[in-house]
Amino acid sequence: MQDLLQQTVELAKEAGDAILAVYESDDFDVEVKEDNSPLTRADKAAHDVIVEGLAKISEYDIVSEEGESRSPKTSMYWLVDPLDGTKEFVKRNGEFTVNIALIKDKKPVMGVVYAPVLDVYYCGDANKGEAFKIEKGERSDIRAVPTSATPTIVVSRSHKDDKTQKLLDAIGDCQEVAMGSSLKLCLVAEGSASLYPRLGPTSLWDTAAADAVVRAAGGAVKDLDGNELQYDPEHDILNPFFVVESANNTIDWKAGL
Repeated sequence: MQDLLQQTVELAKEAGDAILAVYESDDFDVEVKEDNSPLTRADKAAHDVIVEGLAKISEYDIVSEEGESRSPKTSMYWLVDPLDGTKEFVKRNGEFTVNIALIKDKKPVMGVVYAPVLDVYYCGDANKGEAFKIEKGERSDIRAVPTSATPTIVVSRSHKDDKTQKLLDAIGDCQEVAMGSSLKLCLVAEGSASLYPRLGPTSLWDTAAADAVVRAAGGAVKDLDGNELQYDPEHDILNPFFVVESANNTIDWKAGL
């Protein structure tokens, strides 16, 4: 699967280049979808690049946020968010990503998260337990083991709510880091944070690629009952509320629910 992972990294780069071409222009052509989320020319351009590219490197079905199909015909399929963090894209803060995940039996087994402006990739092969980061062309292995003695909690830059604040208040002494898109999960995967609670709605394609990276790095993405997330878009495209935990997490987050 390593060859396929490398091909996916290269494809994420191509999609990122298509996004940057729009990002550096003066016209995003922002539309509003039925769920009130924004859609830009960049979302569409990245979708086209990824779908065309994935069709060349595999025969797996493709489920994309910007595509029409929600019913993969086989147990192994691609789950894609061509541009995760469109709000961050429109704000021009750079915290948006290309997310490409390979799902097998409803679990993410491989994932690439690419932040084009930051020029950072997070990659994971969950079957091999191999997770790494590529930053400015330099590759380094990552593990979901926090490096700070003080617990660091990731919160959403655009979606922090009262439920999350209540949980943070219950945890007590901790540092907060605000971040956009699937980069929030990746901070746990690389050991920069201990916990990321998401007590609001997300879709499967928002988390799948980063979930694969977290799992490969030794962390976990679980619903509030402790079950790993399942990826079955035919049944439901929405995730339950979830928490991303480091490999050695000792934070009692359930006390804040």
